[in-house]
Amino acid sequence: MPILELDVVCLCAQWCGTCREYAQTFEQLKAALPGHRYRWIDIEDEADVIGDVDVETFPTLMVAHKGVVLFAGPVLPRLADAQRLLEAQVDRWESGNHRPVSGLPDDQFLAYTELARSL
Repeated sequence: MPILELDVVCLCAQWCGTCREYAQTFEQLKAALPGHRYRWIDIEDEADVIGDVDVETFPTLMVAHKGVVLFAGPVLPRLADAQRLLEAQVDRWESGNHRPVSGLPDDQFLAYTELARSL
């Protein structure tokens, strides 16, 4: 079990075939790395939860720790990739790199930060 508990949020839509495929991978990820908090959010059913987050590619993962967004972006539905992503974020944080994700447009950085802080 990791020392650092991350918030791992999958932003998907029921109509998205790739998201439906990713649901199994997300469950496997939860089983493989159980020390984190996982949340599956259907962007249409829970639009009020995601606020102004604009999901362009499915599935999209957000990884955060205590309201700091460490990663936000699309992922391929492969378990090994998701595991490496989480392990890299834990290593990054534990090495002292507590900077939030960069590369998002300002409005999306704020939207993802609001979502992370609401968890």
